Amino acid sequence: MTINDTYIIIAFAISLIFSLVCTPLVVKLCNTRGIFDLPNARKMHKNAIPRLGGTLFMPSLSVGVAITLLIMYQGINPNFEIGISNIMMVVGAVLIYMIGIFDDLKGLKATHKFIIQTIAALLFPLCNLMIDNLHGLFGIHEIPLLISYPLTVFVILLIVNAMNLIDGIDGLASGLAFLILGSFAYLYYQIHAYLFSLISISLAGATLAFFFFNVYGKVGRLKTFMGDAGSLFLGYVIAYLAIKYQMANEPNGFPYREESLLISFTLVFLPCIDVVRVAIQRKLRRRSMFEADKTHIHHRIMQIGLDMHQTLAVIITLFIVLCLINYGLYVGGLQMAYIMGIDIAIYSLFIWIVELLKNE
Repeated sequence: MTINDTYIIIAFAISLIFSLVCTPLVVKLCNTRGIFDLPNARKMHKNAIPRLGGTLFMPSLSVGVAITLLIMYQGINPNFEIGISNIMMVVGAVLIYMIGIFDDLKGLKATHKFIIQTIAALLFPLCNLMIDNLHGLFGIHEIPLLISYPLTVFVILLIVNAMNLIDGIDGLASGLAFLILGSFAYLYYQIHAYLFSLISISLAGATLAFFFFNVYGKVGRLKTFMGDAGSLFLGYVIAYLAIKYQMANEPNGFPYREESLLISFTLVFLPCIDVVRVAIQRKLRRRSMFEADKTHIHHRIMQIGLDMHQTLAVIITLFIVLCLINYGLYVGGLQMAYIMGIDIAIYSLFIWIVELLKNE
């Protein structure tokens, strides 16, 4: 084990412990102030559940990264520089985090949330953090700014809302986020981008702690939901990590990696494709894009008779299988466009099978 391995473990442990210690306090606050996610016809739960568990994601991440950096440098390092893209990410993340808290406490119209999300997403291309190279997808490499800017904003909004909307059953959003963040921690570590590895692993520690309370916490005691503050924040950080990782020949010294776009695509594919499918279905039925319903992948699976834990296991397994298939196809030399097409085909086949079972 190298010294950098130790720091990664320290960051994960600090964030995990901080969240484990503070979550009961947040649950107690929710119980005292009556801050609950109430059941209704659309939701899967039957009891009032404290809904601010995800508010600990940002402080847990901050504490984990800050303390680890202080340990690494044994105090403040005068040579440590934080780039403009990192500052922009913090500003955008705080904005997303605050509107999430406001929505959890007071409620916010979907259109208003979307406008603020768009403002936060615009911070990425404004500091030259964007999708500006398709790495040979469809034979395309560098793309003009006229396409890169709106494409980047669209992808950020897609990932943010995908993580928010897939948070429909216990453990799903946090389980997927943990796997995605753990993967990015390893990937950034491999290219010696240790700050981003620390960010990824610290947030992974917080999501793992939340997963424990969300899935195994007893109703009326320590069970909690992450709320919009948690899911939106997760989506924003994951969007940042995904876009940052795929950038080619960045000024920060990341080496060009042919497979980087495919990796980012693979890690966010499942929640994103589900949002796209639901949006298309709503459009075809002439319904509002922001109207809540029970058409997401977890709803469909539960409608065939599986419980929450079984549904969680099925979706997590599907995520892992897609990752393994993509890895095998890439190592086998298949072009990225074909791999992406196969992913869409597998997802479509899966949904078709679920629909068949649901209608039996």
